[in-house]
Amino acid sequence: MKIGLIAGSGELPKAFAKSAYQNNEDLTIIAIKSSADKELERYGKTHWFSFTEAQKIIDFLKKENVQNLVMLGKIEHSSILFHFHKLDHRAKTFLSKLKDKRAKSILHSIIQELESEGFKFIDPTPYLKELLIPEGFLINPVDDAEVLKDVEFGIKIAKEIADLDIGQTVVVKNGVVIAVEGVEGTDKCILRGGEFGGENTVVCKTARSNQDMRYDVPVIGSKTLEIMKKAKAKVLAIEANKTFLLEKEKFINRAKEYGITVMSVKV
Repeated sequence: MKIGLIAGSGELPKAFAKSAYQNNEDLTIIAIKSSADKELERYGKTHWFSFTEAQKIIDFLKKENVQNLVMLGKIEHSSILFHFHKLDHRAKTFLSKLKDKRAKSILHSIIQELESEGFKFIDPTPYLKELLIPEGFLINPVDDAEVLKDVEFGIKIAKEIADLDIGQTVVVKNGVVIAVEGVEGTDKCILRGGEFGGENTVVCKTARSNQDMRYDVPVIGSKTLEIMKKAKAKVLAIEANKTFLLEKEKFINRAKEYGITVMSVKV
């Protein structure tokens, strides 16, 4: 099967590309300039485009006879919103038609737009199933009743803001919501939580209730722990079976080194 990977930043596109390569898939990579990692070139034919070049990307994929698509990795939501003047005519027309410009609205509409051109988006999880965090995943157990209450509370609030498509992450402490992820992204939300909440905050991250596994699935990795250490956060709670964990061994070692509790929660 010929697969086209539209790759933004982060480790997830590389993990998919490596898995597809190991499965001998015919992979064509559309790497987004200033976002995607050059290492992608190891795993398939890689072609670089700006995220502003919507029509060029569509024309190229058709020329290459690529019909099955996967879209992974981050392209900053703020980059799309605040660089509207740089978009090509196709992208401007597409964005102008949206009823709102929340992340889910944009991503879901991109899929619909490309499907209207004859492309099919496939579920990438069969290539990434080893990265999904199972229920019961736990590093550095904690038995503090107040902390566990914050986890339960924070996961509930995170699920509500995810369903509203505001963000995926909240920071809580002592039953108070300290920070909510918006357009700035998870890392800055965690740092803001540390700024206002001080030490020992609880970071909670969930998927949407009806998460489409083809795009915008929650992801954590060692960088998440680095940001939490900087913010002096104490606990990371994530949704089981709906969150990807990158570089697992490195992540576990780093969590133990920093004394950060990590737990998966069934929602």
